[in-house]
Amino acid sequence: MVRGLYTAWTGMSNEQKRLDIISNNLANSATVGYKKEGVTNQSFDEVLTMRVRDNSNKAGDSSMVGTMSLGVKLGEVYTDYSQGSLRETGNTYDLSMEGNGFFTLSVVDKNGNENTRYTRSAQFVMDKEGYIVDVNGNHLVSESGKLQVPTDAGKVMIDVDGSVYADGQLVDKLVVKDFEDYDYLKKYGDTMYSAEQGAQEIDAKGSVRQGFTEQSNVNVVNEMVNLIAITRAYEANQKVIQSIDGTLELAANSVGKL
Repeated sequence: MVRGLYTAWTGMSNEQKRLDIISNNLANSATVGYKKEGVTNQSFDEVLTMRVRDNSNKAGDSSMVGTMSLGVKLGEVYTDYSQGSLRETGNTYDLSMEGNGFFTLSVVDKNGNENTRYTRSAQFVMDKEGYIVDVNGNHLVSESGKLQVPTDAGKVMIDVDGSVYADGQLVDKLVVKDFEDYDYLKKYGDTMYSAEQGAQEIDAKGSVRQGFTEQSNVNVVNEMVNLIAITRAYEANQKVIQSIDGTLELAANSVGKL
């Protein structure tokens, strides 16, 4: 009976975590370059199989089924890197990637350390020195280092391969990266990623589009449907707990008197 309480509780806890993920997707549905997150679930049987084959257990130390956590748990939180729609802005330093690939940023943390990050959110401006930076001051990286454009340039053009022209003269070329396996990318904030150990770079096949931004790939309608399903599942687990609680109350107060 108590095990049933725990099973229902794990279901409620799991739905709460799913709710957090979907809420974050909805909150970023209008964020440029945002890639939605999803989650998989693991049932008890799958968890049991993993525990039996766990090499970290001591030899001969097998846990009894009765001592294991029953119910459901989150299996994996993953990112959907599918292409978002492109919206034309006409701004010179609004960029987007059509196809696979990431723009490279030079990011300085609070300790003054410079790190390389990758993003699909590419809304930039020119600072007073001609460097191209995002709203947080992170520099757009080019083959010569940090992209810098002459401040007196009349017209700046960025080609589909990332070549940057100022008044018809080649100035620099953007560093566009892609990776063989996105599982080696670690998310920072809502729209930036870092390449972890084991990440293998490959040629980026995407095309740079100047004057466009890539919108979030979140489908608001689908997320709202999932939100309703999560609410119903949470309520069902609540009813299970209430039912078991009522049975335990009868067992303690009525049956115990006989």
